[in-house]
Amino acid sequence: MSPDRSQLPLPDPEETGPDAVEQFDVAELGRLLKEHRGPLSLRQAAAEAGVSFSTLTRVEAGAQPDLATFTRLCAWLGVAPSRFFTPTATREISPLDQAITHLHADPRLTDDAANKISSVLRDLYDALAKEAVPAVPALACHLRAASVLRPGAPQRLADLLTDMNTELERLVEAGEL
Repeated sequence: MSPDRSQLPLPDPEETGPDAVEQFDVAELGRLLKEHRGPLSLRQAAAEAGVSFSTLTRVEAGAQPDLATFTRLCAWLGVAPSRFFTPTATREISPLDQAITHLHADPRLTDDAANKISSVLRDLYDALAKEAVPAVPALACHLRAASVLRPGAPQRLADLLTDMNTELERLVEAGEL
């Protein structure tokens, strides 16, 4: 029996909305155009780039160009068009959503059985899952000058900082900080 697609977890509309679309960094394009133009006038630069004076003026000011203009400007700048696009973040699927998806894809389960097991899993997950504790310690530091210190000094500093970190963690756990 095929799984009931209406019961599969749907993507979160907020995650797949306009924010999930690749972002075009028009401000970066404008900044690079100004930088590349240098002492050239807008008319001279526009002629070199193969676009109109008014178009170059608008794009430098932050207006979004059409595709043909964008490709001409990228060619003039000598950069790949992809430079101006920020890739969308990959949506992470929670382990619970993965398990529920697998349940609904299991041909041995009826839709009703998959829904019941999913409901139990959700209840158990809500009751037993703990909030993730950050893997980053409360205090972390990096001693850039360690390579130029006298022999033994980096280790003594590391011991001192470790002791301070341990004491700070103790104070945080005790609720004193």
